[in-house]
Amino acid sequence: MNADDFSDSMSWERVRETFKKIWGYDDFRPPQGEVIRCLLERKDAMIIMPTGGGKSICFQLPALLQTGLTLVVSPLVALMENQVQELRQRKLPAALLHSELSTGERKRILAALEQQKLRLLYVSPETLLSKPVWERLAQPQLKINGLILDEAHCLVQWGDTFRPAYRRLGTVRDALLKDKPLGSKMAIAAFTATADPFAQKTIQNVLQLQQPEIFRLNPYRDNLNLKVQIAWTPCGRKHRLLKFIQARPKQAGLVYVRTRKDSEELAEWLRKKGCTTAAYHAGLHPQERREMERDWISGKVPFVICTSAFGMGINKPDVRWVIHFQPPLLLSEYVQEIGRAGRDGKVSQALLLMSEPTGFLDSGDKQRREFFEGKLRSQQRQAQQLLNKLPKQGNINEISRKFPEAAIALSLLHSMNKLSWLDPFNYSIKPGEKSQSSNQFDAAKQMEKYLQTRQCRWQFLLNAFGFSQEAQKMKCGHCDNCRKRGLGTGD
Repeated sequence: MNADDFSDSMSWERVRETFKKIWGYDDFRPPQGEVIRCLLERKDAMIIMPTGGGKSICFQLPALLQTGLTLVVSPLVALMENQVQELRQRKLPAALLHSELSTGERKRILAALEQQKLRLLYVSPETLLSKPVWERLAQPQLKINGLILDEAHCLVQWGDTFRPAYRRLGTVRDALLKDKPLGSKMAIAAFTATADPFAQKTIQNVLQLQQPEIFRLNPYRDNLNLKVQIAWTPCGRKHRLLKFIQARPKQAGLVYVRTRKDSEELAEWLRKKGCTTAAYHAGLHPQERREMERDWISGKVPFVICTSAFGMGINKPDVRWVIHFQPPLLLSEYVQEIGRAGRDGKVSQALLLMSEPTGFLDSGDKQRREFFEGKLRSQQRQAQQLLNKLPKQGNINEISRKFPEAAIALSLLHSMNKLSWLDPFNYSIKPGEKSQSSNQFDAAKQMEKYLQTRQCRWQFLLNAFGFSQEAQKMKCGHCDNCRKRGLGTGD
């Protein structure tokens, strides 16, 4: 089906028939249909839909209905594997490329890409911009319909420092179309569950979206009860967690911590207290991670102690609770992670444990926040220092050989408006441009405000993510602050 003849009513009937045949649903839920129509028409889009809202179908279905390739840029191997596995089980032409694949498997997928046997190819930003993949994608005969950025909030959260390749994605479309037949079109769409107004603007600017259609659903869920509790000491924090878990035997849950070390130590402590659990983080072998996910989904392990590496794209509807053992640094992380609870619509709990604000009895939360801010300031200083040593124009691969920290420095300079990307590999320094400060500091302060607010927590979140109209009418009855004022429906 061509994008041009798509407006024909029979064509839309075919879209719905294919949807029902593959996924088994009779019709789309808003705004899935509108997003699918937009992508079939090769228009740029930004889609903000809550976790569990059916985002992946919005780009998978258009990809399967068209001849040619759709690239899906995704942040985590686990997330890619889960989606590709589901597609392959339905016998659909999808594959993923990542650094953990065997040489033989990698060659097989690259051959399928060259032979145009794939409709969907999942890659990380780093893999997309690697030489073997890029050279094949740039081949004139390979038709590319779209570039999808899944979990697009990662561009904002990680793009400046942790995953600098994100900042180079805006030049991908023009660089690939340069080698394609005249008149070729490629849509870019960004999908996420959490993007405040600043994040939306950043994503649009970095990806160079062209007059994008915006689809936004607010994150409010009336079945999700929010609660923040002070844990006065490290020992008290552990016992609060244990008490909460023991009161909910066999219920599925997730405990989020900030570091790999925390996940392992806490899981070990809970096992000694008689709990069946496991520690999950990005440092584990891929096979271990897959087994852990299967054990959790099947109910063999009722809950896991995990870092933010766990949960994206994993569909388990009956998660009854999510605990943040320590506060996340960013509000967008928090909303992503609590969104894993209660996807089946049944009442679920989201508990966050924090130190009292002075940090006098337990300075852990304060130290984590200060470490994050100190590291960011240090990286910004290094980037400014490197600015004086860099050629005005250069190639990232050549510069990285000379300066080991160049990739992060170039990314930070881009976010500070001191540098532009000419294509995914070559940069140009902007003369005399005034630096912009990083929004990450403001984002961290917003998390602090959420922890200390006395207003309705859902109202706070809606305001923070740009849904001020909905927030005005909000008295949720589903958070600790509303319940204190007698507005609650209880647990």
